[in-house]
Amino acid sequence: MSIAVVLLFVAESLAAFNQILTAAVVVTALSLLLYSLTFNLHDRVSRSYSGLLGAVSAVFVGDVVASLTTQASAAEAWLRFQWLGIAFLPPAYFHFSDALLETTGLPSRGRRRAAIRVVYVLAAACFAVAAFTEWLVTDPRIEGGTQHLQPGPLFPLFSLLFAAGSFIAWMNVYRAYNRCLTSATRRRMSYLLIASITLPFSVFPYLLLVGGQSAILHPLIFWFFSVSGNMFVGAMLTVMAYTVAFFGTAQADRVIKSRLFQWLLRGPFVASMVLMVMVLAGRVARGLALEGVPLVSIAAIGALLLLQFVITLVRVPLERWLFYGGSADRGDVRRLQLLEERLLTANDAEQFLESVVAAVCDLLRVPSAFVASVSPEGARIEAKVGPDAPPEEAANLSLSVIQNGAPSPHPDSLFVWDRYWVMPLHAQSEADGLARPNEVLGLMALRARAPQPDLTPDETQTLETLAERAAAALEDRRLQRNVFAALDSLLSQVDRLQRLRAAARYSSAQVLMPDAVAESDLTQYVRDALKQYWGGPKLANSPLLRLKVVEQALRDHNGNAANALRAVLHDAIERVRPEGQRKFIAEWILYNILEMKFMQGRSVREVAMRLAVSEADLYRKQKVAIEQVAHAIAEMERDLRDSAREMDYPVAG
Repeated sequence: MSIAVVLLFVAESLAAFNQILTAAVVVTALSLLLYSLTFNLHDRVSRSYSGLLGAVSAVFVGDVVASLTTQASAAEAWLRFQWLGIAFLPPAYFHFSDALLETTGLPSRGRRRAAIRVVYVLAAACFAVAAFTEWLVTDPRIEGGTQHLQPGPLFPLFSLLFAAGSFIAWMNVYRAYNRCLTSATRRRMSYLLIASITLPFSVFPYLLLVGGQSAILHPLIFWFFSVSGNMFVGAMLTVMAYTVAFFGTAQADRVIKSRLFQWLLRGPFVASMVLMVMVLAGRVARGLALEGVPLVSIAAIGALLLLQFVITLVRVPLERWLFYGGSADRGDVRRLQLLEERLLTANDAEQFLESVVAAVCDLLRVPSAFVASVSPEGARIEAKVGPDAPPEEAANLSLSVIQNGAPSPHPDSLFVWDRYWVMPLHAQSEADGLARPNEVLGLMALRARAPQPDLTPDETQTLETLAERAAAALEDRRLQRNVFAALDSLLSQVDRLQRLRAAARYSSAQVLMPDAVAESDLTQYVRDALKQYWGGPKLANSPLLRLKVVEQALRDHNGNAANALRAVLHDAIERVRPEGQRKFIAEWILYNILEMKFMQGRSVREVAMRLAVSEADLYRKQKVAIEQVAHAIAEMERDLRDSAREMDYPVAG
């Protein structure tokens, strides 16, 4: 076998592998686009990165489909479709860089935003010219196994604009990198700085510059560089997605990494591996003359099942090793995972108790039974079996009835109540103060088969065993409710801490600002403050005092918090006031409600009579008016923070 034949075989193999890689890049880009749109759409950096992914996807989709045909005319439509991504990548890149600058504390003062609109319009014009005219690109050619359009008279000008736009966008990313102060943010921004360089090179139609001669003269070298380039592009897209995933989210780093890892593992990785297996199976089928055997389908299904099996086995241990480095972290997460797996929900407890009650009915030959949990307020039915509904008086069966109504001092003895035999269910554990000694958690009531209990020793032992199981279920459920109550008290604090982590990731100035009031709580805080407009603890201790606009008002009121907040509320109410002289018409009703109800302190009846509305209608309009005041305060706070940011960064573009 000659060297030329070997080189030709290697070149053909590289060409086939390049086709697989190109499709893998498409799958990766589309998968990351869906990830960005699903989890991070509220963040401007993530939205602009989605535009970049869309441009890259358009280019590689056109490349994949065009490579499937050997006819130039059939490939032309897809080659022109590629220009959707080629034309729009520089403006999307510039948009992305502007979002990065804003995140690091350098928002646009109008010029960059105007430039973004202009370059998007130019991109749309370039795509229209490339798709429907011969000015930018002309008829396609197929050379050396590659398809490409030929350059038109405007292609040199487009190349110059493409290079200039990409360079300016990259310089903005570099400026954002220089603005990062901590080692962690600089490291992540450096990933974007390096990875984003590949985007313009990955989509630019360089074959229009060389005319395909590189592929003809050096096919092995051409396909080697093409394969290397596609591998690098896929890797850099993933690196950028990893970095962008941290923008604008309040979740912990380990959660973000774990979610992205699962997404990539079950999406692009599985799809790329199945695609490679299909291509290899097709070549094997042709080599062995097995065209009639559905080898490709069998191989694809087998690969898909095997990959899912392997991922299920290795994903959790791999995540713990990669994202939970410390033994303490791994232990904490393991306990939470065990809680999730072994959690006894209300539905689980009901099903388990129903199975216990059903077993009691079958073994003791009684028609009906039920289990109830008890408290000082009474009993609550948890599960029941049989045709007889629990008596209405069951809800009034209190602890005193259970403890004092038993004829026997033995705590687990049956006693008769109404038409039922009742057995108290006692706590099984007294560790760590979770239950008092011999504490009654509930009761098990059996439809009496005789006036007095007549159980045999075997039946008594069986009943006690089943009662212990029911008591254990009630105890576990109560303990888990206590755990959830403790978690609920921590959620607000944890949420605040995560928001501070998110603010501190790329803009250190944000974390130094006073804790902002959540928009979801702002209306309630405003309502509370207005109710005590002329004084009271809800005014003097309002969370609104954390706002910068109130802090600024403190300086004008000698540090008096109540007066400062009252002044801010007054200014916000004045923003609701329509222009012109005050009137008692529909246009003025919101302002009149605020002024009369809160500033003058009139009663609801007086305000309703003065405005000629019902009290119910007044309450509805008062709610809208308070929301308007909250919106006005939010605008005042936003304006103050924006002006402070511009003073800190006077050179913003």
